[in-house]
Amino acid sequence: MALVPDNTLITATPEEGRELAIMMARKTIGAIQTDADVRAGLRPLYANDPNSLTAAGHVVAIEFATVAAANNYWRD
Repeated sequence: MALVPDNTLITATPEEGRELAIMMARKTIGAIQTDADVRAGLRPLYANDPNSLTAAGHVVAIEFATVAAANNYWRD
């Protein structure tokens, strides 16, 4: 499983960087809990829990900050 697609954090735009951050966060969860059936079983629990959703958003924000720094914040 490639946790960093194409082995790079470089993206052309902030929008692509955000998409990469979301993909990386999702792949992290898949790497931690490798059983797809278990993940599917847990989904109803966290999908309706505001604290879990906030935590997921925080993980994406951290990934996005990492991608943004790698891209020099898309400055020319």
